[in-house]
Amino acid sequence: MEKIKNIWFDKNRIYMKTVSGKIYSRPLEAYPELMEATTEQRNDYVIGDGGEDIRWDSIDADMHISSFLKETSEPKENEVGALFAKYPWLNVSEVARSLNINKSLLARYIYGISKPSEKRIAEIKTVLHKFGKELLSA
Repeated sequence: MEKIKNIWFDKNRIYMKTVSGKIYSRPLEAYPELMEATTEQRNDYVIGDGGEDIRWDSIDADMHISSFLKETSEPKENEVGALFAKYPWLNVSEVARSLNINKSLLARYIYGISKPSEKRIAEIKTVLHKFGKELLSA
């Protein structure tokens, strides 16, 4: 397996370079803890597990190299991502809170980094329908 050499950020993305020289990137929105972190917090990381993971103690976040290496889909190309693309005003934190899941997990579903089960997709749709009903009754 590839090993992490270093990581860096720009305004909207996180980048990873492997020891073999390959560069991978993901949207920062897929990692809410990092997106909300300060520059100092983002740069305060340790590469561990023989180059396979990254740890940010100051924001209690971890990332495995596999999240960069596996195939992902664009938000509009997966069912959960398409819902959030169609309704960009949806608040990921609030939807995640209503589902009782971590917003990072929901963001990974949106960006195709993790694939939700059919049951989870149904739960997401149920929460969004509930929000819609609440809006209609307001």
